[in-house]
This record gives sequence, structure tokens and C-alpha cells, in this order.
Amino acid sequence: MIYFLVVNYQSFALVSQLINRKAAEARSRWVIVNNDPPEKEALKNIETENIHLIEAGKNLGFGCACNLGLSWIYQQDCQALVWLINPDTIFDSPMIKEALTFIENYPEISILGTVIYSTDYEIWFGGGTFNSVQGKITSENLLSFNAKASYVTCDWVSGCSMMINLNHFSECPQFDPHYFLYYEDFDFCQRYQRQGHLVAVTNEISIVHQVSAVTNRNLKQKFYHSSYSYLLTLEKYTNQIVFSLRLTRLLTYALILLPIKPAIALGKITGAWHYFQKRLFGVTSCSH
Repeated sequence: MIYFLVVNYQSFALVSQLINRKAAEARSRWVIVNNDPPEKEALKNIETENIHLIEAGKNLGFGCACNLGLSWIYQQDCQALVWLINPDTIFDSPMIKEALTFIENYPEISILGTVIYSTDYEIWFGGGTFNSVQGKITSENLLSFNAKASYVTCDWVSGCSMMINLNHFSECPQFDPHYFLYYEDFDFCQRYQRQGHLVAVTNEISIVHQVSAVTNRNLKQKFYHSSYSYLLTLEKYTNQIVFSLRLTRLLTYALILLPIKPAIALGKITGAWHYFQKRLFGVTSCSH
């Protein structure tokens, strides 16, 4: 059984469009975690036996909302395949069958990413790498170097389209609740990879992503969360020297942008400030 896990925040039209033609597919169920209370009634109208709605009660952020969905799914079937999928994505129905077949053929994989195309069909994501010495987290097309391989191992995969084989986990896998938005997928992959789980990406399954269709509505908030989460990630996975250099670079770039793109610049600066508030006072992102 495959469970699609979708987090909704001001995305009812996108969620409805995403599942409209796929909710009746055999061997699949949909779980929608609603981070947007005003859209509760609209979502209830599309809830069916095959579509389960979980109310978060407020905007918990992506990772914490996923944790609610993962916990519910794990209680239903601790051996299920979970496919985290963004509301602003498009994929063909045959991908459901292909995903199940792929995991059956390669059961060694715990966390699987798919190729993600932008709407102009350029590859937006094809695997993630991490250089801890430089603090460099990158997204690139790793599959281009291994065209004949069914999958390639990587350091992380995008939460926009991430499959989790629950059969590999003795306890329900969870995202770090300190992340509100951005880099929670990187942290998730790194933590479980370091526990011995295989993280990989394949080009045999693909989706199309309407990049930043939701997050670009508020650029200040977008860069606030991405900057906060980036610093949190550097703290966890690099050393003090790398952290200091990357922080200096982030703030310098923000100051350069301030007169040109004030929303982005202020987002970066306030994100950095909130990170240091967290260090001083223990404020967590999921408390927003």
C-alpha cells in the first residue's frame, strides 16, 4: 500500500487538483495534513474513505505537519510506502504503480527521491550532495553521471517528492521539530543515513514541480525561514569556523540586497536574528 502525504497551507485549489484524478487509484490512500484552519471546511468536502484529513489546528510548518501524517500512517500500516508530495506538483497516474514496483525491486532503499522537473521540463532536482568541510549543500543532477543506473545513492533528497519505506524503521521516522520550513528534508536524510539507512534518487519515477508556487507569495517569510533553517543545519552538521564564515556571507549578501530587494534582505536578517534568539532562549520553529 502507498500513502500519499500532502501538507496543505493556503493551497486548497492545488491540493484538490493534485488528488482529483488519483484518489481512486488501487493500492493507494491520501493523507492531507491541514496547516490552514480557514480551509478546513473546503477540505472536508473532498474527504472520502480514501482521503484522510488531519487537522493541525494551526500552521505547524512542513516537518511538524509531516510528523502528524507519518504517525497516523505508521499506526495504520508500519510497512507501508509513504510518498511525501507537494501540493504544487503534477505527475501521471502510472507513477503510482511504478513507485510500488520500484520499491519491490529495490527493497534495500529506505528513503527515495524522484527526479523533479520544473514546468519548462528542466531538471530542478536530481539528487542532493553535502560537503561538511565547506558547509555546502547542493542540488544537482547526479543521475546524469550514472545514466544506466536504476538509482544512485546521495546525501539527501527533496521533501517535495520523497518516498519513505516504513518497513525499514523500527519506530515511526520523524522530522526534527526545530525546523519550520526548509532544510528539514536534508536533516531528515542525514540523520537516518547516519543510522545506516540507504538514501537514493531515481530517474525511473518523476514529477513536475511548479517551483515556489506557494512560498513565493511572501518573499520575506520565505527567506526568513530558509535563513533560520540554514543556520540551524550548519550548527548541526559543520564546525564553528564553517558556521561563522557562512553566517558572515549570509549577512553580507543581505546588506547588499537591502536597497535592491528589501523583502529578501529583511527575511535573511530576521531569520538570522531568530536563530540567535533560539540559541539564547530556546525558541523552536514549531512554536510559531
